[in-house]
Amino acid sequence: MEIYTLGTSNRTLEEFLEILKEYKIEAVLDVRHWPTSKLFPHFKKENLEKFLKENKIEYFHIEKLGGYREIGYQNYMKTKDFKEGLKELIEIAKEKKSAIICAEKFPWKCHRAFLSQELEKKNFKVIHIIEKNKI
Repeated sequence: MEIYTLGTSNRTLEEFLEILKEYKIEAVLDVRHWPTSKLFPHFKKENLEKFLKENKIEYFHIEKLGGYREIGYQNYMKTKDFKEGLKELIEIAKEKKSAIICAEKFPWKCHRAFLSQELEKKNFKVIHIIEKNKI
């Protein structure tokens, strides 16, 4: 089973959509703890969800997988909330070609790296999209 990861970074909505279409993504799984952006308001949850719906891509905010945990993300991964969030993500990813998104462009600089390790343990092939034609 494949799953993709992608950082919103400083992309325009058009660039973001181009990437999603290039990889035929059907569902965006937002793992930002706070799904908002002052610098890039088009990635605010409400705006992104509306835009994706208009482009026939489903949007899911999985807050239980968000970063910025006081106890540290690796410790948080041992909690019931994390396990519930991971289960939700896996259920969606089994049904739809999915991309996990966060704000950070590079997955090794954010909690998507830890999520990826967990998914690989569950036999997912995790593909990190850096740019449209660069994984």
